[in-house]
Amino acid sequence: MNPDTIRNWTIKAEHDYKIGLNEFRSEKPVTDMICFHMQQCAEKYLKAYLAYNDIEINKTHDLAVLLKDCMAVDDSFRVLLDRKVPMLTPYGTVIRYPDDFYMPTLKETEEAISLAEVVRDFVREKFKSTGFKLE
Repeated sequence: MNPDTIRNWTIKAEHDYKIGLNEFRSEKPVTDMICFHMQQCAEKYLKAYLAYNDIEINKTHDLAVLLKDCMAVDDSFRVLLDRKVPMLTPYGTVIRYPDDFYMPTLKETEEAISLAEVVRDFVREKFKSTGFKLE
């Protein structure tokens, strides 16, 4: 485990989270980009947890795959599957390109923020419970 690598993953995740929230609070939120950053936040937190456990990180944006990798270490990550966190996955890829143009509604965007926060809080609590300091 390289503590700097783990912290770097979480720093990048926090940047995605902050950018997404700031945009959401703007006068005319760009919902597709907010959802993209929320997916990225969740993805990076899961990858930080895998790095913490010295698990090889798959080059994937698929949150279900990353959650299964996390569950191989700690089955309590199953709760994130139950909370439908993988619903964020398309925001990491499909929504970014004009081929399948789609703008999430404000309600969908709020849901994306909520799901990212569930992952963020869950992983941060895992680190806290082990005594690993993110800051």
